[in-house]
Amino acid sequence: MAMAAANKSSFSSCLCNIVVGVVVILIGGAVSGAEGRAFFVFGDSLVDSGNNNYLATTARADSPPYGVDYPSHRPTGRFSNGLNIPDIISQQIGSSESPLPYLSPQFNGQRILVGANFASAGIGILNDTGVQFVNIIRMPQQLEYFRQYQRRVSAMIGAQRTQQLVNQALVLITVGGNDFVNNYYLVPNSFRSRQYSLQDYVPFLISEYRKLLLRLYDLGARRVLVTGTGPLGCVPAELAQRSRNGECSAELQRAAALYNPQLNQMLQGLNSQLGRTVFIAANTQQTHNDFVSNPQAFGFVTSKIACCGQGPYNGFGLCTALSNLCSNRDQYAFWDAFHPSEKANRLIVQQIMAGTTKYMNPMNLSTVLAMGPDA
Repeated sequence: MAMAAANKSSFSSCLCNIVVGVVVILIGGAVSGAEGRAFFVFGDSLVDSGNNNYLATTARADSPPYGVDYPSHRPTGRFSNGLNIPDIISQQIGSSESPLPYLSPQFNGQRILVGANFASAGIGILNDTGVQFVNIIRMPQQLEYFRQYQRRVSAMIGAQRTQQLVNQALVLITVGGNDFVNNYYLVPNSFRSRQYSLQDYVPFLISEYRKLLLRLYDLGARRVLVTGTGPLGCVPAELAQRSRNGECSAELQRAAALYNPQLNQMLQGLNSQLGRTVFIAANTQQTHNDFVSNPQAFGFVTSKIACCGQGPYNGFGLCTALSNLCSNRDQYAFWDAFHPSEKANRLIVQQIMAGTTKYMNPMNLSTVLAMGPDA
């Protein structure tokens, strides 16, 4: 989703091992041979695997209890108690590792052929989103790093093989939630809210996002998973600020209800323009709504109270060593004020992998992978 202020973390809202050759991909128990693909990740804190650890910014998840359920039981920069969405997708398709953060000192040698994670907590579609965090990797810079990455790989394996690697790669992009929570609604009478009504702001965001996606296409991306926003008004941070009786914020819910259908329509239009299915919409709002509206059906005790935090709904401030911390993270849909728990992330990935057209349009990720890298 989003990082909402200097004392908030962000919520807005991996796919394969690329040892050049043949790998076995496990999808829903079925085994099929397929050529390995690289995996690239762009976006915000929902998918940042630690880039912000290497930046002078407050938008970081590098202190306990973040990472309490990660294999190392240490914070990694992921805004999660454990694995995030790219990690879990990597597991689902049988990859040996998730792509490393692009800024990581370990990002070198053969490991860069697996792909790269360019995401940065706090960013949005717009460059003025997240300005209070100063040093974050905004979308134009993420795309520039992608261009630099291709030059590095080209020096290793040649231009032709690099182009093939990028064209056949799987790409995940998760951005947009911060443009509402961390921009339009950040403070009363924000600059963007004075500049645009909500009905005009949403099409403006969509038009700017379209430019970013076309740039991604120009850089060689040919199979791109694009997630929408979750239920913005239902995260613990917004309940703490705006809710009297535990109901979701109607205004932020209205923003999500306007944005997600227009995003889906824009992606369909881009595919029509390009004459091929490049962009695949993941309806993460619907997935979140499922467990927000009926948490017990998914094994959660609550979808209102964050596992880690303080104040009403544990929705105020950062998750720190001094915060309230639940003992069983699997019982909570939200890990902190904005971000889903690892278990909730797994539910989201289940729908990405195998969901019907209610969740994935025009196809789910298992279908994409079954088509092969050259489809």
